[in-house]
Amino acid sequence: MIELVFIPSPGIGHLKPTVKLAKQLIDNDDRLSITVIIIPPRNGAGDVAAYIASLSTTSHDNRLRYEPITVPAQPSSASIEPSQLYIEKQKPQVREAVTRRIVDSTTRRTRLAGFVVDMFCSSMIDVANEFNVPTYMVYTSNATFLGITLHVQLMYDEKKYDVSELDLDDDSVNELEFPCVTRPYPVKCLPHVLTSKEWSPFFLAQARYFRKMKGILVNTVAELEPQALKMFENSDDDHHLPQAFPIGPVLDIENGDEKESEILRWLDEQPPKSVLFLCFGSMGGFTEEQTREIAVALDRSGHRFLWSLRRASPNILMEPPRDYTNLDEVLPEGFLDRTSDRGKVIGWAPQVAVLAKPAIGGFVTHGGWNSILESLWFGVPMVPWPLYAEQKVNAFEIVEELGLAVELRRYFKGDLLAGEMDTVTAEDIEKAIKDVMEEDSDVRNRVNEMKEKCHVALMDGGSSKTALLKFIQDVIERMS
Repeated sequence: MIELVFIPSPGIGHLKPTVKLAKQLIDNDDRLSITVIIIPPRNGAGDVAAYIASLSTTSHDNRLRYEPITVPAQPSSASIEPSQLYIEKQKPQVREAVTRRIVDSTTRRTRLAGFVVDMFCSSMIDVANEFNVPTYMVYTSNATFLGITLHVQLMYDEKKYDVSELDLDDDSVNELEFPCVTRPYPVKCLPHVLTSKEWSPFFLAQARYFRKMKGILVNTVAELEPQALKMFENSDDDHHLPQAFPIGPVLDIENGDEKESEILRWLDEQPPKSVLFLCFGSMGGFTEEQTREIAVALDRSGHRFLWSLRRASPNILMEPPRDYTNLDEVLPEGFLDRTSDRGKVIGWAPQVAVLAKPAIGGFVTHGGWNSILESLWFGVPMVPWPLYAEQKVNAFEIVEELGLAVELRRYFKGDLLAGEMDTVTAEDIEKAIKDVMEEDSDVRNRVNEMKEKCHVALMDGGSSKTALLKFIQDVIERMS
């Protein structure tokens, strides 16, 4: 028996896919045993805590185990430090947990084969090196953002270009060439985490760790991102990159005991592809001004809609968005009455359960990578509205590079992590709604084709299943 240690990031969008991947590996090779070391979220996020509590302590004949660690009490100032820094501080507890597993493994006749760490846990390679085992990485975003991050780091370290020095209002440098995309990339579409002096040092340090990995398991599909993955096949000796294993889509699409809520029953009553779904992730919230612009667009569009609406957080790093307590005070006068027969405004939404409904015809999304993969899995065309993290890259990719979404805007000023966002007008939103809900559009047809490719990729002989087996083979060969 060979043992892998998985270290996922505490965020729910990272934890779920990593656990899902661990289960897939166990199911595909009975020689594998996996211990998932769980670092608790620093803010005690309810969704993460509930998910961790739901994980069975024993499964797969004890070949998949969960090992939560305890972290020291965090000062309030720790809430605003980057995730990588918080995780790096947990090295002693991770080292202790792995040591315990090794002692235990001698009685179970297992041998430690390597670490598989989340993209935000890349510094844990230092702990793996202490145990003299290889480190692989799980990259829960896409191959395109991975490629851009690595190229930005290379340009910086070779003193060719520093994107954090960019003046995004200056048009003198308006495009960059990245090997992971087929067309010039507009600098105004670079995310805040790469261009800000505050965040870029952490992402550059992260990219340097990425290059030390023995392989990177990317939550993508070979047929979805061929250009980005080519970058990892053609890396030269001077700028060697680890092997990329495109093993996606890794999705948590089981609805489990999802209650048959009023929302889902209402969707069952609507015609196929007639409802526009608007949902913006756990950190997505809007000001009253922006909320009114969305409402005006929905009112004018005449389309059925399901709108998961949250109030913008005053400081997203300190507290999540909340529900509006009185919608009548925020929405245009009479909006709820005028649209009562064709739309619903709700708080939290069971996103996967909603996207799975045949009634959904379009998805206005913040463009987190998990949300994009879920939308493709169910064949729903998108309107990306990037709010934070790498979402501007995702929007560029699915609109301009892949043609799987319609454009709301080419450039989005601001970022929730910076505490400011430009207001998008009702006119822009209404046009995007009209485009995404078009019945037989090129975008809808391309999305349906990609849906098929994503499903086939996970089958025996499919590209993702093959990549998963190649990864297992790589782990075993490095042990000999």
